[in-house]
Amino acid sequence: MTDPVRVGSLRGLVMRAPGIAATKKFYIDNWGLSLAHEGDGEVYLRGTGAEPFIYGLKDSDTYGIEYIHFAMPDRAATDALHQWLVRQGEAVLSAPADFEDFAGGYGFEVLDPDNRRLRFRADALTHAPVEAFAKPRKVSHVVLNSGDMDGVADWYCRTLGFRVSDYSADQMVFLRCASDHHSIALVRGHYPSVNHVAFELPSINEFMRSIGRMKQVGVVPTWGPGRHGPGDNPFAYYVSPSGFVIEFTAEVQQIDEETHQAQVWPRDVPEKMDQWMTAGAPTAAQRAVMQGRPDPGFPELREK
Repeated sequence: MTDPVRVGSLRGLVMRAPGIAATKKFYIDNWGLSLAHEGDGEVYLRGTGAEPFIYGLKDSDTYGIEYIHFAMPDRAATDALHQWLVRQGEAVLSAPADFEDFAGGYGFEVLDPDNRRLRFRADALTHAPVEAFAKPRKVSHVVLNSGDMDGVADWYCRTLGFRVSDYSADQMVFLRCASDHHSIALVRGHYPSVNHVAFELPSINEFMRSIGRMKQVGVVPTWGPGRHGPGDNPFAYYVSPSGFVIEFTAEVQQIDEETHQAQVWPRDVPEKMDQWMTAGAPTAAQRAVMQGRPDPGFPELREK
């Protein structure tokens, strides 16, 4: 069997929900993003890095992910990935082509086993990085709930070239596509949904200052601050105006492909779950909001 063509880094994602575009003020004034582009019922937000946008808000009748956005190194790699997926019989939605949105570039989309849409893009618009203290630089990772965690994890590895970084008991698996410990993590759940989205700050000091900025406007973490075992990253979780869980993080573990060995982290040892032991276990309410609303995805696209 030929090895899959590996996808590039995580660019970000677009979320959908009723009235979500109207929540842009929260993300700009409080969370620390800036406006990249705005259209009818759509808002695209950028961080301080080079990406044209890292987080999108799209008005919809349903709650969930519009698409998860990945970078490809060039058009040749994009074409090679498309050809690989077609040969595997995957639900590829179109041939590679130039995108007509504001970010431009070249790519295509495919559905994962939970009918989530994944977009791969090369040659996108880039920005000069912005010097701004305590503002999110990028989307670090996306955590997804799935009724078939093991099967979906196998698909990302077998089909898109992700690698397993670690496990949290038998309840989570952390997957990487670049040097970050995880870009996608999967949680064993009852149905496909969004668990949370993490935004990376450049330093631990900026991480703490971001928590302080939120506190000044009366918004405090629903879980954290603490420091995870898997990934070694600090965390502070919040609930967005649309009910999605979002996270500040920093200093995510960088993986050495030649030496890293995945391990199983226990969930019943406090310092393995939170190295600082400041956050404690998530409350029942926190677990409920991280379970999320069922995301129907795009099964109708798979049928076409």
